[in-house]
Amino acid sequence: MGNRENVVEILLVEDTEADAELAIRALRKRGLANHLVWVKDGAEALDFLFAEGDYADRDVGSHPKVVLLDLRLPKVSGIEVLRRIKADARTQEIPVVALTSSKEESDLDECYKLGVNSYITKPVEFEEFARVVGELGLYWLLVNKLPYA
Repeated sequence: MGNRENVVEILLVEDTEADAELAIRALRKRGLANHLVWVKDGAEALDFLFAEGDYADRDVGSHPKVVLLDLRLPKVSGIEVLRRIKADARTQEIPVVALTSSKEESDLDECYKLGVNSYITKPVEFEEFARVVGELGLYWLLVNKLPYA
């Protein structure tokens, strides 16, 4: 995965500032936000993952351990970001967790058809949202085993 300074463990793709700040706070509380990158739209997420645009100097082979992906994003939808991640051999093994307010069955079905690793509906209550995000971080960073180092 390249040198330690360039390691990103969590890519948070979230356009709602309040949700992003709450997620980051919940992860920080558990000591899991040290190597987190927050991007605010689908286009920026793709640039980051594929080392393009503002992220052209990034090592495309240095994958996050997990992508926390909102579905309702500006520029490029979360479903399209998921489609691109899972369709490319360089990124298809990156675990992607849809963390969304969408309760649409069609979104759920489409995400699983595209290869999402987990689909979580954002809890409305502050404390529950923080708990869920913290548990997601613990699982994907400390419990789950990935096929790459």
